[in-house]
Amino acid sequence: MTASALTRIALRDFRSYADAEVTLDGRPVWLAGANGAGKTNLLEAVSFLIPGRGLRGSALAEVGRRMPGETTGRAWAVAVTVSAGDDETRLGTGVEQAGAARRVVRVEGEPAPPGRLAEHIRQVWLTPAQDRLFLEGASDRRRFYDRLVFAAEPMHAAHVQAYEKAQRERMRLLTDGPADPAWLDALEAQLADAGTLMAEARARTLAALADEIATRGERPFPQARLSLTGDWERMAAEGRASAEIQALLAQALKQARDRDAAAGRALTGPHRGDLSVIHAEKDRPAAECSTGEQKALILNLVLAQAARLARADAPSPILLLDEVAAHLDARRRAALFDEIEALGLQAFLTGTDEMLFDGLAGRAQGFRVDGSGLARVG
Repeated sequence: MTASALTRIALRDFRSYADAEVTLDGRPVWLAGANGAGKTNLLEAVSFLIPGRGLRGSALAEVGRRMPGETTGRAWAVAVTVSAGDDETRLGTGVEQAGAARRVVRVEGEPAPPGRLAEHIRQVWLTPAQDRLFLEGASDRRRFYDRLVFAAEPMHAAHVQAYEKAQRERMRLLTDGPADPAWLDALEAQLADAGTLMAEARARTLAALADEIATRGERPFPQARLSLTGDWERMAAEGRASAEIQALLAQALKQARDRDAAAGRALTGPHRGDLSVIHAEKDRPAAECSTGEQKALILNLVLAQAARLARADAPSPILLLDEVAAHLDARRRAALFDEIEALGLQAFLTGTDEMLFDGLAGRAQGFRVDGSGLARVG
């Protein structure tokens, strides 16, 4: 598959950018500037070029630029050109009115469903918010892992959304009534269908990641042993038939109605699973490792997913690495730069100090970011 990359990014009224445009040549990109200068804003704009709420998980009204005294973010737009070999595709997204609850998507200037974006661009990202991934609750790890799954299987996002929608409706019936058995049966059938697809996609991704990590050999980034703790993912990993998993999940949900109603939340299902990561060399859970080791373990997961996707018959992934370089020692930072180059992927990296990116001299495009916009370096 020909590597794909962004060759143009244009922003209008997005966060700190009133009107900005940058032309790129497909190589990695580093952005340096003071905290609050707008580095992460650019990465977030790019992250809206896939379905979802971007790398910060922001509501649409939050990302529109606001002047002093304005309480609602303005209408905003992000437009890019994606190049793959000799082919170019124009993609865009944004909201057409301030405070709009839905964003529009355009492919070659024509309205399109958000799912069409995955035909042209895929992303994997790592942000400072994930530094405590192994110390926080399971929900953060599930979201992180589901983004890795989504990068490989874009339909996974739709299955997660369908599951969450049916789950909300089921809990409303259980807690507020009327708890009509026929309607609950129908919702639980939807949950079982979407939940089985979720569990199977997670299990496939885990197996592929484990294989990729095993073949990566000795590197400056520690290897990890991965597992999924959820019952439904375990069944999928064991090769149980989809129909069997669906039937068992529907039955478990039906039997849990009284318990879920009393608890006010669903206590069984793939939304309860977790990602377990063990530092292979030390045979210790990631949560017991040092901060630097945890960061390196997460980064190795991201790089492993990017490496396998780079070989797939699909758009090659774009890496968004926010403030990652500053948390790595010189050896691991150099290894990161070398790996990005070896994979032939476009990566966007941010940092407060331009010297962090000295190792990318001649191998990347650099930009200095400040309140007035972006200025090319070198």
